[in-house]
Amino acid sequence: MNLDFTHTAFLFPGQGSQGVGMGRDLAACYEAARMTFEEANEILGFDLARLMWEGPVDELNDTLNTQPALYVHSIAAHRLLSRLLPDPSAGSPVPAALAQAGRGPRPVFCAGHSLGELSALTIAGALPFEAGLRLVRRRGELMKRAGEIAPGGMAAILGLDIQMLETVCAQASTPDEVVQVANDNCPGQVVISGARPALERALELAKAAGARRAVLLAVSIAAHSPLMASVQAEWDAAVAVVPLSKAAVPVVGNVTAEPMTRADEFRADLRAQLTCRVRWTETIHFMLAQGVTTFLELGSGNVLTGLLKRIDEGPARWALGKPEDFEKFIV
Repeated sequence: MNLDFTHTAFLFPGQGSQGVGMGRDLAACYEAARMTFEEANEILGFDLARLMWEGPVDELNDTLNTQPALYVHSIAAHRLLSRLLPDPSAGSPVPAALAQAGRGPRPVFCAGHSLGELSALTIAGALPFEAGLRLVRRRGELMKRAGEIAPGGMAAILGLDIQMLETVCAQASTPDEVVQVANDNCPGQVVISGARPALERALELAKAAGARRAVLLAVSIAAHSPLMASVQAEWDAAVAVVPLSKAAVPVVGNVTAEPMTRADEFRADLRAQLTCRVRWTETIHFMLAQGVTTFLELGSGNVLTGLLKRIDEGPARWALGKPEDFEKFIV
């Protein structure tokens, strides 16, 4: 298959895309993927790959493990893509992230949903794999602890626009119990997050406002909400020392929905991301406005290509996480 990488963006999934067995067949079929999982095991000091491939599911779904699992799968998928596809512009520079995988195609943008932003930074050449994996693991540790300190929850709302959900959240919140938009995923699909009493009030208000569906999600943390503030200082400290550099490919930020290339921009977006919403709909609209016509989702599942279809049916979209997904790209 021939792709025009001058109009292609890479997308990287976040929490919710994991599943037992993720990456197993990819590692079995391709050495580039297998070596990535082995490298991750060595860095972390435990067998993350076995947990990804065999479970148990409850342990994999613990945010402490989910986040590094998704990160590693995305990096493995990208390294494999770089092996299978030649660099279309021979002699041109490629992101530092490709150094271990050989030359490969270079997108015009990268973007990741929530923790997927760290995958995007690595592939864009701004964050080394080892440092990125350690930071993702730290992110999971801190978010889990924040959930223990300030228990909350998240809920999916279908059928209401973002403006209505903002009004609902404002009405449901009090000074001590806040709920807010966490993920603006696509038109008609929004995730809200916050204190459980405020969340329950928001669910009732959303139903009264005509939501097609309003359901609590099976999570014990209130990601992208003020309930993460208890670990903000520790997260800021971790982000401050991670070796970020200028990116070879612009990364569209979760918080700003604007392209970033500098280390200071990345640090600011990562720090704010902990308590701010993921502006995914705006992120996709930005890239479409810049002429992107093809999106490749690298890693586990096809959540982001599914959201893309609901945002705009026009662009070509491919999810690449299993061996059969890559067969069409073998040259």
